[in-house]
This record gives sequence, structure tokens and C-alpha cells, in this order.
Amino acid sequence: MKHVFVVNPTAGSRNCRHEIEEILKSRCSGFDWELYETTGHGDAVNYVRKRARASSEPIRFYACGGDGTLNEVASGALGSKASIGVYPCGSGNDYVKHFGGKKAFLDIPSLMNAPDIPIDLMKVGKHYSINICDFGFDTVVARTMEKVKRKPIIGGKNSYTTGVIWAVLTAMKNKCEIWGDGEKLIDRNILLCSLACGSHVGGMFRCAPFSKCSDGLMEVCIVKPVSRLTFIRLVGKYAKGLHLENERFKKFIVYRRCKKIRIVAPEDFCLSLDGEVTKTGSCTVEVLHNALRFALPAGARETGKVFDD
Repeated sequence: MKHVFVVNPTAGSRNCRHEIEEILKSRCSGFDWELYETTGHGDAVNYVRKRARASSEPIRFYACGGDGTLNEVASGALGSKASIGVYPCGSGNDYVKHFGGKKAFLDIPSLMNAPDIPIDLMKVGKHYSINICDFGFDTVVARTMEKVKRKPIIGGKNSYTTGVIWAVLTAMKNKCEIWGDGEKLIDRNILLCSLACGSHVGGMFRCAPFSKCSDGLMEVCIVKPVSRLTFIRLVGKYAKGLHLENERFKKFIVYRRCKKIRIVAPEDFCLSLDGEVTKTGSCTVEVLHNALRFALPAGARETGKVFDD
């Protein structure tokens, strides 16, 4: 098998190319590997798509960066026989938290020896999301994160917290209508909504604790507009993944497991797809069941809770 490490040099606080290259040279001499460093937004999609379709041998692409890099690699591999993996060296690294965190994925020899598992992907209009598609409050958070991620103190691992603080001040009510598998779930305003095949967002928030990566369903969690005081009380439970089990917050939350979501929204409406903000207006989100094969190294396992209907 050919192993291709697709490195995003702008992900995280530093370029991880050199550390990956050192590990590959010193510990992975028995593998057929190569490195590719991306040149900008969208380059990983085009590179992986072209390379995957031209390959006559089994090939696996590793997204070396954050969730945005993984999104691009997944989008490029879709529809091919290629599998994907991830070496998490971005700011949030949320998708791997669904499998217990990044530690197992940083062991490159184990990662290259890992078996593939089938995983779902969300098709969002003309785009895709492998982890979380969120909007409303969270879009403002994502926009703010992008602006501050390389700044001291408020950036880096604190980027999401900075984004949340700014959104609390500016984005407590967002207009849209949401339908899930033909049922109208909400028809006026929301605080936020997350559509998930993974479980975590923003580096530390377990927004979808019951998520399963290959069940053909997305977790749909809508939080209605609330006061800032109620939000402060809710956010701690949300971070720990306890918001769906707390009786105090049930009246503020709409939760479903769906195959297809329809969002009716203004033309300038934006979604955050794995942390990257995209303007979509009204759009449809649907699950592509077992659309990809994902390398799951030893020590990693799916951590979703069992949902009791």
C-alpha cells in the first residue's frame, strides 16, 4: 500500500512536516510512503482526488493538520477506492476525540498498520462534513476562531473560548427553519444547531454524545434561544456531553437522529463545516452511509454513548 501524508503547513501553531518526516525516516523504513505539503485552501481536495483516481495500487491518504485538513482529504477521497487516516496536529483535532483522543493517532507506525473501518459522511449542499456541521451561534464562534487562532493568549487552544465569548455578546438569536426527515423541528429562531457524525466541536465540547460514525444517521441537536444566564448554566453540561440528559434543559433542546435535514434560511446564511465557515443560504444535509474507509489505529475506539429511545 502507498501511504501519502498530506501536510497542511498552516494548521495548528507550527508546521508539523519535519516531525512527521523524521518519524517516517527513522521508524517506517518498511513502508512505501511520501509527503505532500498543501499550498492553500482547497489544494488537498484537488490533490487527493486526482491522485486517488490515478492510482493503480491500494493507497491511503493521511490528513496532517486539523479538522479542516481532514475535511479536504475526505472530500477528495470520496468516490474512490482510497482510504483515509489522520495525524492530528491542528488546533482542535475534534474528530479523533470521537475515538478517544489524538494519542493513538500520533503513533505513525501503528497508524500505518491500522485496519480500515467504514464511516459516514455528511453531504451539505455542494460540500461535505466528516465531523460536525453546525450553525447559528457556532458559526460566529468559528469565524472568530479563524481570526484569533494564531494570536497569543486568546488564540491556539483558547481560540474556541474566545469565539464563545464574542458570540455570547453578538449571536444569541439566529433565524432559520429546520426540517428533519420530513418533520418540522423548529420554525423561527435558534441559538445553535449541530449536525454530527462525530461527537466533539471546538476542541472541548461534546455536542453529540450518542453519535456513531457508521450508523447512517446524524445527531441533530437544536438549542432554542435562551437568556445569557441560562446559556452560562447550560454550557458546562454541553462541554461534558450531559446536556441531553439534564431535565433542566429539556425544554430548550430539540434532539433527533436523522438521515436528512432541510435548512430554510436567508441567502447570506452560513454553516461551519468541520470548523470552516461556508455561505450556503437554504440547503439540504444528508448522510452518505459508509461513504469512506478510515484508518483506526490500535488503542483508538469509538466512544459514543448508547442512546435509549
